[in-house]
Amino acid sequence: MIHLRELSLKDAEGMLEWMHDPDIQAGFQTDMMSKTLDDAKSFIENAQYLMADGSSIHFAIASEQNEYLGTISLKDISLRDRHGEYAISLRRCAQGKGIATDATHQLLTISFRDWMLERVYLNVLSENTKAIRLYERCGFVYEGTSRKHIYLKGGFKTLKWYGILKEEY
Repeated sequence: MIHLRELSLKDAEGMLEWMHDPDIQAGFQTDMMSKTLDDAKSFIENAQYLMADGSSIHFAIASEQNEYLGTISLKDISLRDRHGEYAISLRRCAQGKGIATDATHQLLTISFRDWMLERVYLNVLSENTKAIRLYERCGFVYEGTSRKHIYLKGGFKTLKWYGILKEEY
C-alpha cells in the first residue's frame, strides 16, 4: 500500500534517480539529465501544498515504510476553471507494481472530492505507449492530438491530450 505525502529533503536522491534514468527520461518532454542533487533539493524546498490559482502541487509517492517511490503532481491549477494538469514520475524500482495506478487514483480522489475540480488533464508524447496505457487504465479519455507540437531530441514530436471529468471518475 502506498500513500501520498509532502516531499522531504530525504527524497532528493530518489528523485535524482528517476531524473537520471535514460529509459525513464525517454518519455519526458523536459531534459532532466542535467539536474543536480541541489536542483532536486531546491525543487523540494519550493514545493507548494495549498490550492491557489496558477500553483502546482507536488506529492511524494511513498511506500508503507515511507520510502520515496516517485512524484505525482497537479500543475497549473486554475481555480476559476477548476482544472489542473496531471503528471507522474516513478523510480524504476516502483514500476510495474500498480503503484502509479494507485497513486493516480489517490490524486484524482483528492482533486475531485477535496479540491472540487471539474477536470484533470495531461499531455503525453504520442510514442509513450506505456504511459498512455496507465492513463487510459485510470480513466483518462483521449481528447485529441497536437501534431508536431514540440521540438525535442532533434525532431518535432506529437502530443496526445487526455482528460478526466469529475462525473467520469
